[in-house]
Amino acid sequence: MGNDKKIVLEEKKAELAGMQQLIKEHNFPVIVLIEGWGAAGKGTLLGRLIRDMDPRFYRVIPGKTPTDEDRRMPFIWRYFKDIPENGKFLFMDSGWMEEIVAARVSGEIDKDTFDRRVESIKIFERQLVDNGYVLVKLFLDIDRNEQQKRVEKLLSDKDTKWRVSDSDKLQLKKREKFEKYYKKCMDATDLAQAPWNIMLGTDEKTCAMKAFSLITDAIRKRIDSPVVPEIQDCSKFNLKKMPSLSEVDLDKKLTREEYDKELEKCRKKLRELHNKLYRAKIPVVIAYEGWDAAGKGGNIKRLTSGLDARGFEVNPIASPLPPEKARHYLWRFFTRLPKSGHIAIFDRTWYGRVMVERLEGFCSENDWKRAYGEINEFEKELVDSGAIVIKFWIQIDKDTQLERFTERQNNPEKQWKLTDEDWRNREKWDVYEDAVNEMIQKTSTKIAPWYIVESNDKLYARIKVMKTVIETIEKALSNEK
Repeated sequence: MGNDKKIVLEEKKAELAGMQQLIKEHNFPVIVLIEGWGAAGKGTLLGRLIRDMDPRFYRVIPGKTPTDEDRRMPFIWRYFKDIPENGKFLFMDSGWMEEIVAARVSGEIDKDTFDRRVESIKIFERQLVDNGYVLVKLFLDIDRNEQQKRVEKLLSDKDTKWRVSDSDKLQLKKREKFEKYYKKCMDATDLAQAPWNIMLGTDEKTCAMKAFSLITDAIRKRIDSPVVPEIQDCSKFNLKKMPSLSEVDLDKKLTREEYDKELEKCRKKLRELHNKLYRAKIPVVIAYEGWDAAGKGGNIKRLTSGLDARGFEVNPIASPLPPEKARHYLWRFFTRLPKSGHIAIFDRTWYGRVMVERLEGFCSENDWKRAYGEINEFEKELVDSGAIVIKFWIQIDKDTQLERFTERQNNPEKQWKLTDEDWRNREKWDVYEDAVNEMIQKTSTKIAPWYIVESNDKLYARIKVMKTVIETIEKALSNEK
Protein backbone atom coordinates (compact mmCIF):
# COMPACT_ATOMS: atom_id res chain seq x y z
CA MET A 1 0.00 0.00 0.00
CA GLY A 2 2.87 2.34 0.87
CA ASN A 3 4.52 1.78 -2.52
CA ASP A 4 1.21 2.35 -4.29
CA LYS A 5 0.84 5.71 -2.56
CA LYS A 6 4.38 6.64 -3.51
CA ILE A 7 3.78 5.77 -7.16
CA VAL A 8 0.51 7.73 -7.27
CA LEU A 9 2.17 10.68 -5.56
CA GLU A 10 4.98 10.76 -8.11
CA GLU A 11 2.42 10.67 -10.94
CA LYS A 12 0.53 13.58 -9.42
CA LYS A 13 3.69 15.62 -8.99
CA ALA A 14 4.47 15.14 -12.67
CA GLU A 15 0.89 16.02 -13.59
CA LEU A 16 0.98 19.29 -11.65
CA ALA A 17 4.36 20.18 -13.17
CA GLY A 18 2.82 19.66 -16.61
CA MET A 19 0.04 22.07 -15.71
CA GLN A 20 2.57 24.92 -15.81
CA GLN A 21 2.73 24.70 -19.57
CA LEU A 22 -1.04 24.30 -19.79
CA ILE A 23 -1.87 27.49 -17.89
CA LYS A 24 0.70 29.37 -20.01
CA GLU A 25 -1.01 28.16 -23.17
CA HIS A 26 -4.45 29.12 -21.87
CA ASN A 27 -3.14 32.36 -20.36
CA PHE A 28 -4.50 32.38 -16.82
CA PRO A 29 -2.91 32.38 -13.34
CA VAL A 30 -3.34 30.01 -10.39
CA ILE A 31 -3.30 30.87 -6.68
CA VAL A 32 -3.02 28.10 -4.09
CA LEU A 33 -3.74 29.27 -0.55
CA ILE A 34 -2.69 26.85 2.19
CA GLU A 35 -4.19 27.68 5.57
CA GLY A 36 -4.48 25.51 8.67
CA TRP A 37 -3.40 24.88 12.24
CA GLY A 38 0.16 25.53 13.31
CA ALA A 39 2.33 22.39 12.87
CA ALA A 40 -0.38 20.77 10.71
CA GLY A 41 2.11 20.28 7.88
CA LYS A 42 1.58 23.32 5.65
CA GLY A 43 5.28 23.67 4.92
CA THR A 44 5.66 19.97 4.16
CA LEU A 45 2.70 20.03 1.80
CA LEU A 46 4.00 23.12 0.06
CA GLY A 47 7.36 21.46 -0.45
CA ARG A 48 5.72 18.44 -2.07
CA LEU A 49 3.61 20.60 -4.37
CA ILE A 50 6.48 22.60 -5.84
CA ARG A 51 9.19 19.94 -5.85
CA ASP A 52 8.94 19.04 -9.54
CA MET A 53 7.77 22.42 -10.81
CA ASP A 54 9.79 24.92 -12.83
CA PRO A 55 10.72 27.68 -10.31
CA ARG A 56 10.75 30.32 -13.06
CA PHE A 57 6.98 30.15 -13.26
CA TYR A 58 5.85 30.05 -9.66
CA ARG A 59 6.31 32.11 -6.53
CA VAL A 60 5.97 31.16 -2.87
CA ILE A 61 4.89 33.69 -0.24
CA PRO A 62 5.26 32.58 3.39
CA GLY A 63 2.90 33.83 6.06
CA LYS A 64 4.20 36.97 7.73
CA THR A 65 3.14 39.58 10.24
CA PRO A 66 1.79 42.74 8.56
CA THR A 67 4.26 45.61 8.50
CA ASP A 68 3.44 49.17 9.56
CA GLU A 69 3.03 50.03 5.87
CA ASP A 70 0.62 47.10 5.43
CA ARG A 71 -1.49 48.33 8.33
CA ARG A 72 -1.71 51.83 6.89
CA MET A 73 -3.03 50.57 3.54
CA PRO A 74 -6.41 49.02 2.67
CA PHE A 75 -6.51 45.54 4.23
CA ILE A 76 -6.57 43.63 0.95
CA TRP A 77 -3.78 45.77 -0.59
CA ARG A 78 -0.91 43.56 0.60
CA TYR A 79 -2.50 40.53 -1.07
CA PHE A 80 -3.73 42.25 -4.22
CA LYS A 81 -0.27 43.60 -5.03
CA ASP A 82 1.16 40.05 -4.95
CA ILE A 83 -1.28 38.39 -7.34
CA PRO A 84 0.50 36.51 -10.14
CA GLU A 85 0.40 37.33 -13.82
CA ASN A 86 -1.17 35.07 -16.42
CA GLY A 87 0.54 31.72 -16.89
CA LYS A 88 2.08 31.59 -13.41
CA PHE A 89 1.41 29.97 -10.04
CA LEU A 90 1.38 31.62 -6.62
CA PHE A 91 1.59 29.41 -3.52
CA MET A 92 0.78 31.00 -0.16
CA ASP A 93 1.77 29.45 3.16
CA SER A 94 -1.03 31.10 5.18
CA GLY A 95 -2.67 34.31 4.06
CA TRP A 96 -5.62 36.61 4.54
CA MET A 97 -7.72 34.28 6.71
CA GLU A 98 -4.93 33.50 9.16
CA GLU A 99 -4.16 37.20 9.44
CA ILE A 100 -7.65 38.34 10.39
CA VAL A 101 -8.43 35.38 12.66
CA ALA A 102 -5.20 35.82 14.64
CA ALA A 103 -5.84 39.57 14.85
CA ARG A 104 -9.39 39.02 16.12
CA VAL A 105 -8.42 36.41 18.73
CA SER A 106 -5.51 38.53 20.00
CA GLY A 107 -7.77 41.59 20.30
CA GLU A 108 -5.90 43.59 17.70
CA ILE A 109 -9.15 44.14 15.77
CA ASP A 110 -12.74 44.34 17.01
CA LYS A 111 -15.82 42.49 15.77
CA ASP A 112 -16.86 45.16 13.27
CA THR A 113 -13.38 45.31 11.74
CA PHE A 114 -13.27 41.53 11.52
CA ASP A 115 -16.64 41.45 9.76
CA ARG A 116 -15.55 44.16 7.29
CA ARG A 117 -12.39 42.24 6.50
CA VAL A 118 -14.30 39.03 5.95
CA GLU A 119 -16.43 40.93 3.44
CA SER A 120 -13.27 42.33 1.81
CA ILE A 121 -11.90 38.80 1.47
CA LYS A 122 -15.15 37.58 -0.06
CA ILE A 123 -15.09 40.40 -2.63
CA PHE A 124 -11.37 39.89 -3.35
CA GLU A 125 -11.76 36.16 -3.95
CA ARG A 126 -14.86 36.61 -6.10
CA GLN A 127 -13.16 39.28 -8.21
CA LEU A 128 -10.14 37.04 -8.77
CA VAL A 129 -12.31 34.16 -9.98
CA ASP A 130 -14.52 36.45 -12.07
CA ASN A 131 -11.43 37.80 -13.81
CA GLY A 132 -10.10 34.36 -14.75
CA TYR A 133 -7.94 33.33 -11.80
CA VAL A 134 -8.00 29.79 -10.46
CA LEU A 135 -8.13 30.00 -6.66
CA VAL A 136 -7.63 26.78 -4.67
CA LYS A 137 -8.07 27.09 -0.89
CA LEU A 138 -6.79 24.32 1.37
CA PHE A 139 -7.13 24.03 5.16
CA LEU A 140 -5.01 21.48 7.01
CA ASP A 141 -6.80 20.20 10.10
CA ILE A 142 -5.39 18.35 13.12
CA ASP A 143 -6.86 17.98 16.60
CA ARG A 144 -5.55 19.88 19.59
CA ASN A 145 -3.63 16.97 21.10
CA GLU A 146 -1.80 16.29 17.85
CA GLN A 147 -1.04 19.99 17.45
CA GLN A 148 0.32 20.17 21.01
CA LYS A 149 2.55 17.16 20.43
CA ARG A 150 3.95 18.54 17.17
CA VAL A 151 4.58 22.00 18.58
CA GLU A 152 6.43 20.58 21.58
CA LYS A 153 8.59 18.46 19.28
CA LEU A 154 9.48 21.50 17.17
CA LEU A 155 10.28 23.57 20.26
CA SER A 156 12.55 20.85 21.66
CA ASP A 157 15.03 21.17 18.78
CA LYS A 158 17.06 24.36 18.40
CA ASP A 159 17.02 23.90 14.61
CA THR A 160 13.22 23.77 14.38
CA LYS A 161 11.90 25.87 17.25
CA TRP A 162 12.05 28.97 15.03
CA ARG A 163 9.23 27.44 13.00
CA VAL A 164 6.80 27.88 15.91
CA SER A 165 5.30 31.36 15.58
CA ASP A 166 3.54 33.47 18.19
CA SER A 167 0.32 32.74 16.30
CA ASP A 168 0.94 28.98 16.66
CA LYS A 169 1.32 29.39 20.42
CA LEU A 170 -1.80 31.55 20.57
CA GLN A 171 -3.73 28.86 18.68
CA LEU A 172 -2.95 26.30 21.37
CA LYS A 173 -3.82 28.71 24.15
CA LYS A 174 -7.12 29.85 22.59
CA ARG A 175 -7.98 26.96 20.30
CA GLU A 176 -11.76 27.32 20.75
CA LYS A 177 -11.74 30.97 19.71
CA PHE A 178 -9.63 30.20 16.67
CA GLU A 179 -12.08 27.46 15.70
CA LYS A 180 -14.98 29.90 16.05
CA TYR A 181 -13.46 32.57 13.81
CA TYR A 182 -11.99 30.15 11.28
CA LYS A 183 -15.48 28.72 10.85
CA LYS A 184 -17.06 32.14 10.54
CA CYS A 185 -14.59 33.22 7.85
CA MET A 186 -14.73 29.94 5.94
CA ASP A 187 -18.53 29.84 5.95
CA ALA A 188 -18.67 33.38 4.53
CA THR A 189 -16.03 32.77 1.85
CA ASP A 190 -16.93 29.24 0.75
CA LEU A 191 -17.60 30.36 -2.81
CA ALA A 192 -18.94 28.06 -5.50
CA GLN A 193 -15.94 28.73 -7.74
CA ALA A 194 -13.44 28.87 -4.85
CA PRO A 195 -14.61 26.51 -2.10
CA TRP A 196 -12.72 25.63 1.04
CA ASN A 197 -11.19 22.15 1.08
CA ILE A 198 -10.54 20.77 4.56
CA MET A 199 -7.93 18.01 4.70
CA LEU A 200 -6.61 15.93 7.60
CA GLY A 201 -2.96 16.69 8.23
CA THR A 202 -2.28 13.42 10.05
CA ASP A 203 -1.44 11.47 6.87
CA GLU A 204 1.03 13.53 4.86
CA LYS A 205 0.95 11.45 1.68
CA THR A 206 -2.84 11.16 1.51
CA CYS A 207 -3.12 14.89 2.19
CA ALA A 208 -0.63 15.66 -0.59
CA MET A 209 -2.42 13.43 -3.12
CA LYS A 210 -5.71 15.17 -2.38
CA ALA A 211 -4.09 18.58 -2.74
CA PHE A 212 -2.54 17.65 -6.09
CA SER A 213 -5.93 16.40 -7.33
CA LEU A 214 -7.78 19.50 -6.16
CA ILE A 215 -5.35 21.82 -7.94
CA THR A 216 -5.22 19.91 -11.23
CA ASP A 217 -9.00 19.39 -11.24
CA ALA A 218 -9.56 23.13 -10.70
CA ILE A 219 -7.25 23.95 -13.62
CA ARG A 220 -9.03 21.52 -15.95
CA LYS A 221 -12.40 22.89 -14.88
CA ARG A 222 -11.23 26.44 -15.65
CA ILE A 223 -10.22 25.30 -19.16
CA ASP A 224 -13.26 23.13 -19.90
CA SER A 225 -15.94 25.30 -18.23
CA PRO A 226 -14.87 28.96 -18.02
CA VAL A 227 -16.76 31.02 -15.45
CA VAL A 228 -19.44 33.42 -16.73
CA PRO A 229 -19.63 35.86 -13.82
CA GLU A 230 -22.82 37.53 -12.65
CA ILE A 231 -23.24 41.27 -13.12
CA GLN A 232 -24.08 43.18 -9.95
CA ASP A 233 -26.98 45.59 -9.54
CA CYS A 234 -25.21 48.89 -8.81
CA SER A 235 -28.21 50.34 -6.98
CA LYS A 236 -27.05 48.50 -3.86
CA PHE A 237 -24.06 50.85 -3.60
CA ASN A 238 -26.06 53.87 -2.36
CA LEU A 239 -25.73 55.93 -5.52
CA LYS A 240 -25.93 59.69 -5.77
CA LYS A 241 -28.27 61.07 -8.46
CA MET A 242 -26.26 62.82 -11.17
CA PRO A 243 -27.14 64.94 -14.22
CA SER A 244 -26.29 63.74 -17.71
CA LEU A 245 -23.44 65.56 -19.45
CA SER A 246 -25.85 67.35 -21.81
CA GLU A 247 -27.53 68.97 -18.80
CA VAL A 248 -24.35 70.62 -17.52
CA ASP A 249 -24.13 74.43 -17.96
CA LEU A 250 -20.77 75.09 -19.60
CA ASP A 251 -21.07 78.90 -19.68
CA LYS A 252 -19.49 79.40 -16.24
CA LYS A 253 -16.42 81.67 -16.35
CA LEU A 254 -13.91 83.59 -14.28
CA THR A 255 -12.06 86.74 -15.25
CA ARG A 256 -8.27 86.60 -15.07
CA GLU A 257 -8.38 88.93 -12.05
CA GLU A 258 -10.89 86.72 -10.23
CA TYR A 259 -8.86 83.64 -11.12
CA ASP A 260 -5.53 85.01 -9.87
CA LYS A 261 -7.12 86.07 -6.59
CA GLU A 262 -8.84 82.71 -6.01
CA LEU A 263 -5.78 80.74 -7.10
CA GLU A 264 -3.59 82.28 -4.41
CA LYS A 265 -6.25 81.70 -1.75
CA CYS A 266 -6.65 78.06 -2.75
CA ARG A 267 -2.91 77.44 -2.81
CA LYS A 268 -2.52 78.81 0.70
CA LYS A 269 -5.41 76.72 2.01
CA LEU A 270 -4.16 73.54 0.30
CA ARG A 271 -0.71 73.97 1.87
CA GLU A 272 -2.30 74.18 5.32
CA LEU A 273 -4.55 71.18 4.71
CA HIS A 274 -1.74 69.06 3.34
CA ASN A 275 0.12 69.44 6.64
CA LYS A 276 -3.01 68.47 8.56
CA LEU A 277 -3.56 65.44 6.33
CA TYR A 278 -0.03 64.27 7.07
CA ARG A 279 -0.47 64.64 10.81
CA ALA A 280 -3.84 62.87 10.67
CA LYS A 281 -2.34 60.10 8.48
CA ILE A 282 -5.19 60.34 5.97
CA PRO A 283 -4.41 59.28 2.36
CA VAL A 284 -6.15 61.00 -0.56
CA VAL A 285 -6.89 59.56 -3.99
CA ILE A 286 -7.83 62.09 -6.69
CA ALA A 287 -9.06 60.71 -10.01
CA TYR A 288 -9.21 62.72 -13.24
CA GLU A 289 -11.18 61.68 -16.30
CA GLY A 290 -12.45 63.84 -19.13
CA TRP A 291 -12.50 64.58 -22.82
CA ASP A 292 -9.29 64.90 -24.82
CA ALA A 293 -8.14 68.56 -24.64
CA ALA A 294 -10.49 69.22 -21.70
CA GLY A 295 -7.59 70.65 -19.68
CA LYS A 296 -6.75 67.83 -17.25
CA GLY A 297 -3.01 68.49 -17.40
CA GLY A 298 -3.28 72.20 -16.65
CA ASN A 299 -5.83 71.49 -13.95
CA ILE A 300 -3.52 69.00 -12.23
CA LYS A 301 -0.62 71.44 -12.51
CA ARG A 302 -2.55 74.17 -10.65
CA LEU A 303 -3.84 71.76 -8.00
CA THR A 304 -0.37 70.44 -7.21
CA SER A 305 1.04 73.98 -7.09
CA GLY A 306 -0.59 74.25 -3.66
CA LEU A 307 0.78 70.95 -2.33
CA ASP A 308 4.04 69.91 -0.71
CA ALA A 309 6.03 68.23 -3.48
CA ARG A 310 7.20 65.54 -1.02
CA GLY A 311 3.66 64.48 -0.24
CA PHE A 312 2.01 63.78 -3.59
CA GLU A 313 2.53 61.76 -6.74
CA VAL A 314 0.85 62.17 -10.13
CA ASN A 315 0.21 58.90 -11.98
CA PRO A 316 -0.31 59.39 -15.74
CA ILE A 317 -2.18 56.28 -16.88
CA ALA A 318 -1.60 55.07 -20.43
CA SER A 319 -2.21 51.70 -22.10
CA PRO A 320 -1.27 48.89 -19.70
CA LEU A 321 2.23 47.49 -19.94
CA PRO A 322 2.59 43.70 -20.47
CA PRO A 323 2.96 42.88 -16.72
CA GLU A 324 -0.14 45.03 -16.01
CA LYS A 325 -2.18 43.59 -18.85
CA ALA A 326 -1.38 40.08 -17.59
CA ARG A 327 -3.08 40.70 -14.23
CA HIS A 328 -6.44 41.81 -12.85
CA TYR A 329 -7.08 45.27 -14.34
CA LEU A 330 -7.21 46.91 -10.88
CA TRP A 331 -3.74 45.61 -9.95
CA ARG A 332 -1.88 48.55 -11.47
CA PHE A 333 -4.00 50.93 -9.41
CA PHE A 334 -3.67 49.02 -6.14
CA THR A 335 0.10 49.22 -6.58
CA ARG A 336 -0.05 53.03 -6.94
CA LEU A 337 -2.10 53.84 -3.84
CA PRO A 338 -0.77 56.60 -1.57
CA LYS A 339 0.81 56.11 1.82
CA SER A 340 -1.04 57.57 4.80
CA GLY A 341 -0.90 61.36 4.78
CA HIS A 342 0.02 61.44 1.08
CA ILE A 343 -1.94 62.24 -2.07
CA ALA A 344 -2.09 60.14 -5.25
CA ILE A 345 -3.42 61.90 -8.34
CA PHE A 346 -4.44 59.77 -11.31
CA ASP A 347 -4.51 61.32 -14.79
CA ARG A 348 -6.93 58.76 -16.22
CA THR A 349 -7.93 55.85 -14.08
CA TRP A 350 -9.51 52.46 -13.53
CA TYR A 351 -12.55 53.86 -15.37
CA GLY A 352 -10.80 53.08 -18.63
CA ARG A 353 -12.38 49.65 -18.22
CA VAL A 354 -15.86 51.07 -18.88
CA MET A 355 -14.81 53.62 -21.49
CA VAL A 356 -11.91 52.96 -23.87
CA GLU A 357 -11.69 49.22 -23.13
CA ARG A 358 -15.44 48.91 -23.57
CA LEU A 359 -15.71 50.93 -26.76
CA GLU A 360 -12.53 49.70 -28.43
CA GLY A 361 -13.30 46.04 -27.71
CA PHE A 362 -10.31 45.47 -25.41
CA CYS A 363 -12.46 43.50 -22.98
CA SER A 364 -15.65 41.45 -23.21
CA GLU A 365 -19.14 42.82 -22.63
CA ASN A 366 -19.37 40.84 -19.40
CA ASP A 367 -16.03 42.36 -18.30
CA TRP A 368 -17.07 45.99 -18.63
CA LYS A 369 -20.62 45.49 -17.37
CA ARG A 370 -19.23 43.72 -14.31
CA ALA A 371 -16.63 46.44 -13.77
CA TYR A 372 -19.11 49.02 -12.42
CA GLY A 373 -19.68 46.88 -9.34
CA GLU A 374 -16.00 45.95 -9.02
CA ILE A 375 -14.97 49.61 -9.16
CA ASN A 376 -17.54 50.56 -6.53
CA GLU A 377 -16.13 47.79 -4.33
CA PHE A 378 -12.58 49.02 -4.93
CA GLU A 379 -13.45 52.58 -3.95
CA LYS A 380 -15.38 51.39 -0.89
CA GLU A 381 -12.32 49.43 0.21
CA LEU A 382 -10.30 52.65 -0.04
CA VAL A 383 -12.84 54.69 1.93
CA ASP A 384 -13.29 51.99 4.57
CA SER A 385 -9.53 52.03 5.11
CA GLY A 386 -9.67 55.77 5.87
CA ALA A 387 -8.84 57.24 2.46
CA ILE A 388 -10.53 60.21 0.82
CA VAL A 389 -11.59 59.52 -2.78
CA ILE A 390 -12.34 62.50 -5.07
CA LYS A 391 -13.32 61.94 -8.72
CA PHE A 392 -13.50 64.61 -11.42
CA TRP A 393 -14.99 64.41 -14.90
CA ILE A 394 -13.60 67.39 -16.84
CA GLN A 395 -16.37 68.40 -19.23
CA ILE A 396 -16.23 70.48 -22.43
CA ASP A 397 -18.47 70.64 -25.46
CA LYS A 398 -17.65 69.37 -28.92
CA ASP A 399 -17.00 72.81 -30.41
CA THR A 400 -14.54 73.72 -27.66
CA GLN A 401 -12.67 70.48 -28.22
CA LEU A 402 -12.38 71.24 -31.95
CA GLU A 403 -11.03 74.73 -31.20
CA ARG A 404 -8.38 73.29 -28.90
CA PHE A 405 -7.45 70.53 -31.34
CA THR A 406 -7.02 73.12 -34.09
CA GLU A 407 -4.92 75.34 -31.84
CA ARG A 408 -2.65 72.42 -31.00
CA GLN A 409 -2.34 71.43 -34.64
CA ASN A 410 -1.31 74.95 -35.64
CA ASN A 411 1.13 75.50 -32.76
CA PRO A 412 4.50 73.70 -33.22
CA GLU A 413 5.06 73.74 -29.45
CA LYS A 414 1.77 71.94 -28.79
CA GLN A 415 1.55 69.57 -31.74
CA TRP A 416 2.95 66.70 -29.62
CA LYS A 417 -0.24 66.83 -27.54
CA LEU A 418 -2.43 65.91 -30.54
CA THR A 419 -2.48 62.38 -31.96
CA ASP A 420 -4.35 60.52 -34.65
CA GLU A 421 -6.09 58.65 -31.85
CA ASP A 422 -7.49 61.94 -30.52
CA TRP A 423 -9.14 62.59 -33.89
CA ARG A 424 -10.49 59.02 -34.04
CA ASN A 425 -11.94 59.35 -30.55
CA ARG A 426 -13.59 62.61 -31.54
CA GLU A 427 -15.48 60.79 -34.27
CA LYS A 428 -16.93 58.56 -31.54
CA TRP A 429 -18.02 61.46 -29.34
CA ASP A 430 -21.65 60.36 -29.09
CA VAL A 431 -20.93 56.76 -28.11
CA TYR A 432 -18.30 57.91 -25.62
CA GLU A 433 -20.80 60.36 -24.13
CA ASP A 434 -23.32 57.55 -23.65
CA ALA A 435 -20.65 55.44 -21.96
CA VAL A 436 -19.60 58.30 -19.68
CA ASN A 437 -23.19 59.00 -18.66
CA GLU A 438 -23.69 55.34 -17.76
CA MET A 439 -20.39 55.29 -15.87
CA ILE A 440 -21.27 58.36 -13.80
CA GLN A 441 -24.79 57.13 -13.03
CA LYS A 442 -23.54 53.70 -11.87
CA THR A 443 -20.43 54.73 -9.93
CA SER A 444 -21.26 58.05 -8.29
CA THR A 445 -21.72 56.75 -4.77
CA LYS A 446 -22.35 58.76 -1.62
CA ILE A 447 -18.89 57.83 -0.33
CA ALA A 448 -17.08 58.47 -3.64
CA PRO A 449 -19.21 60.79 -5.79
CA TRP A 450 -18.34 62.19 -9.20
CA TYR A 451 -17.81 65.93 -9.61
CA ILE A 452 -18.54 67.16 -13.14
CA VAL A 453 -16.28 70.15 -13.78
CA GLU A 454 -17.38 72.75 -16.35
CA SER A 455 -14.19 73.31 -18.34
CA ASN A 456 -15.05 75.36 -21.43
CA ASP A 457 -13.36 78.04 -19.34
CA LYS A 458 -10.16 76.49 -17.99
CA LEU A 459 -9.78 79.16 -15.30
CA TYR A 460 -13.16 78.36 -13.81
CA ALA A 461 -12.45 74.63 -13.95
CA ARG A 462 -9.13 74.92 -12.12
CA ILE A 463 -10.61 76.88 -9.24
CA LYS A 464 -13.62 74.59 -8.97
CA VAL A 465 -11.37 71.55 -8.63
CA MET A 466 -9.17 73.20 -6.01
CA LYS A 467 -12.17 74.34 -3.98
CA THR A 468 -13.78 70.90 -4.22
CA VAL A 469 -10.59 69.26 -2.93
CA ILE A 470 -10.37 71.79 -0.10
CA GLU A 471 -13.99 71.31 0.95
CA THR A 472 -13.75 67.52 0.82
CA ILE A 473 -10.55 67.39 2.88
CA GLU A 474 -11.91 69.90 5.43
CA LYS A 475 -15.02 67.76 5.87
CA ALA A 476 -12.95 64.60 6.37
CA LEU A 477 -10.67 66.30 8.90
CA SER A 478 -13.64 67.62 10.87
CA ASN A 479 -15.02 64.07 11.08
CA GLU A 480 -11.70 62.94 12.57
CA LYS A 481 -12.08 65.23 15.59
